[in-house]
Amino acid sequence: MGAAAHIHSAEDARRLAKRRLPWMVFDYIDGAAGNETGATRNRAALDGMTLRPRILRDVSERSLAVTIFGADAARPFGIAPMGMCNLSAPGADLMLARLAARNKVPHGVSTVASTPLETIIEVAQGHAWFQIYFSGDGKGTFKLVERARRAGYETLVLTLDVPEVGRRPRELRHGFTMPFKIGPRQFIDFALHPQWSLSSLFAGKPQMANFEMEGYAFDRTESRAAVDWDTLARMRDVWSAKLVVKGVLDVEDAVRLKEYGVDAVQVSSHGARQLESAPAAFEMLPLIRDAVGPDMPVFFDSGLRSGEDALKALLSGADFVFFGRLLQFAIAAGGEAGLARMWEVLTAEMSIAMAQTGMRKLP
Repeated sequence: MGAAAHIHSAEDARRLAKRRLPWMVFDYIDGAAGNETGATRNRAALDGMTLRPRILRDVSERSLAVTIFGADAARPFGIAPMGMCNLSAPGADLMLARLAARNKVPHGVSTVASTPLETIIEVAQGHAWFQIYFSGDGKGTFKLVERARRAGYETLVLTLDVPEVGRRPRELRHGFTMPFKIGPRQFIDFALHPQWSLSSLFAGKPQMANFEMEGYAFDRTESRAAVDWDTLARMRDVWSAKLVVKGVLDVEDAVRLKEYGVDAVQVSSHGARQLESAPAAFEMLPLIRDAVGPDMPVFFDSGLRSGEDALKALLSGADFVFFGRLLQFAIAAGGEAGLARMWEVLTAEMSIAMAQTGMRKLP
């Protein structure tokens, strides 16, 4: 029996991934800022919401299909942008792209993806959004935005909640860096996880592919603090297609973003990886929905661990949600079969929760 068959929940995928991944890689994917109380707070907020069970509603036929930016999607959840996914397993970026193509859901392609942005959108059959950070003086940022436009991306996700990279002690203790560096500590870690190490050695060390093609190095610690509202206005002028701003946790910011003409806001605490004391993203979701009104698209990510969690977010005002690290754990646990299994689990969890609450279609 393959490892994928043992995935019955996100926690199963995480447990299996923890066995297989080097400590450094696992803690990079799993870790949160500071003492990780932000992650705990967001989990508590999700757990604190209850759903209303209903009976005698005839829910024999249910649909999880939605429309996002005018396009049909088979599920109300997609793939959050995640950097260096190929650390979870060689080829992870393209596994995610194939999943997006099969389900016609957006695959968030990270600025620091391990695979060129052109390749990912091709494999995803167009179901890809490009995520961008504004960093340094912005020259590299706008070059990547132009590349995304030429490659056929129709949605740009501008992530603005990382003016400085948050401190995540778990990865710092392991000496995790981007670009990837291997010293004595990492060598021992890899030697103790031979299955991952041998497959990664054969495939080659994961690189930040989008920067390699531009001919300059990416410095993960480079300040992104110079970005301001004028920067957003420049981006809006340059990018005429759909523009999503990700990392929104403040009502006033959300209202102002609407005034600046962005097409959607994504309520997110970056998986609690940046500011430990930030409010729980899930608690801010209904407040931001009320502030921007019913017509502006509102997306959500951060801390979702099940299809039932995703349904809670949809009922709290999100039009669409995104899963992140649990998909990497599924890949680490069981490769592409593990990813497919995790997607089936999320689908079943949501569908069953809809039945038990008397829903035939999503709100």
